[in-house]
Amino acid sequence: MQKSKAFESRKIVIAGIFILVGLIFVARLFFVQIIDEGFARSATNNVLRYEVQYPARGLVYDRNGELLVYNEAAYDLMVIPRLVKNLDTLRFCKLMDISTGEFETLFNKAKKYSRHKASVFIEQIAKEQYGFIEEQLFKYPGFYVQSRTLRKYPKSIAAHTLGYIGEVSPREIEDDSYYRQGDYIGKSGIEKAYEEELRGKKGMNITMVDVFNRVKGAYENGMYDTMAVSGNDIYITIDAELQAYGEQLMKNKKGSIVALQPETGEVLALISSPAYDPNLLVGRVRSKNYNALSQDTLVPLFNRALLAMYPPGSTFKLVMALIGEQEGVLTEKTSYPCAGESSLPIKCSHTHNSPLALVESIEQSCNPYYWNVFKSIIDNPKYGSTREAYDKWRSYLESFNLGITFDTDLLIERSGNVPRPEYYDKYFGKNVWRSMTIRSLSIGQGELLVTPMQLANISAIIANRGFYYDPHIMKSIKKDDEIVPIPFEKHYTMVEPKYFEPVVEGMNHVYSGEHGTARWYAHDSIAMCGKTGTVQNPHGENHSVFLAFAPADNPKIAISVIVENGGYGSTYGAPIATLLMEKFLLGDFKKPWFEKKMLETDLLKLN
Repeated sequence: MQKSKAFESRKIVIAGIFILVGLIFVARLFFVQIIDEGFARSATNNVLRYEVQYPARGLVYDRNGELLVYNEAAYDLMVIPRLVKNLDTLRFCKLMDISTGEFETLFNKAKKYSRHKASVFIEQIAKEQYGFIEEQLFKYPGFYVQSRTLRKYPKSIAAHTLGYIGEVSPREIEDDSYYRQGDYIGKSGIEKAYEEELRGKKGMNITMVDVFNRVKGAYENGMYDTMAVSGNDIYITIDAELQAYGEQLMKNKKGSIVALQPETGEVLALISSPAYDPNLLVGRVRSKNYNALSQDTLVPLFNRALLAMYPPGSTFKLVMALIGEQEGVLTEKTSYPCAGESSLPIKCSHTHNSPLALVESIEQSCNPYYWNVFKSIIDNPKYGSTREAYDKWRSYLESFNLGITFDTDLLIERSGNVPRPEYYDKYFGKNVWRSMTIRSLSIGQGELLVTPMQLANISAIIANRGFYYDPHIMKSIKKDDEIVPIPFEKHYTMVEPKYFEPVVEGMNHVYSGEHGTARWYAHDSIAMCGKTGTVQNPHGENHSVFLAFAPADNPKIAISVIVENGGYGSTYGAPIATLLMEKFLLGDFKKPWFEKKMLETDLLKLN
């Protein structure tokens, strides 16, 4: 009985297999005789070509509606390897201006991708070459031209911010099914940060071509075609005029400028110098130019504004004053003596009146004053140990976004460095180090590092009396003819607003005071606030650093300037920052004499 049941089960399984195989044959026969035959009747001696219709990428405008990036027609030479027959390779290479070696490499790459599917053979052929090539392509079966667009830049500015596009990598294809080999994608800057908004949506055209590669018309009158949808236009926060002027001022200098709108966190200018023309990374010359820029010893591809890290120097004294006030170890009237260059354990850079109170200490940039402030914080008896006090001090810095990144659309940025207690435990021994051991931190030196963006944000925080918005590049996106603003988060520091007023007054004295380190650049109708810094550089001349904002009340611009090997903060940082603030607020200059020097000085030669 059991054998009979087993036999019946096997019969059912075998019958099922025969039925399945039969269905497969019927389906295949249907496809060959009905589908393929239908195609054959509609395209006698023709083949169907599936052409992706690439959308135009969204345009990029500055904050005032000035066009910064647009599209220009270009063309990709496509190839379907299995259709390439009897090719006159030498003649083809001459037409395309490539060597036979390059041809072999490109053709093998296409075959490896697929012998039956189209892929890009030569990308981004300029429109000037397109007409001549198109006329000759009927001689070369398997090749055809597909329209694309190239990015163009009417102003040769803001290359690091705008970024560039390039061919997708295998990893990018793996990460996003939207892309296929030969597609373009944003590789850096705004192009990468807002790729999904800018790229649009691809379409598809199905056309019939004959054996000579000539288009015979749309398949089924275009019934199965789909339209490409253009990407969204975007408005960025950059002020094109301010950006261009800043790049002029930084020509032949190494360093950076970051200008922010304090009340919103919008980046008004983001300048890294040396810079490069964004048009260099467009079209077929992109790889060649990219390699040349990569090997340039001045490293123009390196975005100093976001990636370079420096000790903040004397600009850090502003943060020290604020923490001291909040901790209750410093008031506006607190004074400390200074013996100038004879001061110990930290000497002052110059001789000045002594003793000094808080406002004057900022104006005169007194080193011993801030060593005493730091010592009173770290050695405060309300904390059980140096480590506990240091942890508290470090948490204040984090509230100013020091030692951490902003994580907005800046994409690439470094966190700077605020050493953890473990760092000092390792080098000096646990429970051994004291305020004296780490005293260089009090004047923004030692292991303390900040980025130019963080430095500008400190200026914005003081301008706002205690809060900031994440610095960002995107202002709004145009969707369905509606301009949609992009919100960013507001943050508060651990310092109460009331403690900012003496610091603001001290920064104003840097411009307006009798001994102010930027007094030569003061403006009689704009109350400016600033702080110079001279950052020690073991590899050569010191770096010139300056942060500022203006006007003092209801500030509209906050700025940081770093000029590498520029010496004192008042030598290059202060005049460049002042010129930019005047340009933004007034459009003109009260004292143009120092503009000429900034524009003409070539520090690359001098250093």
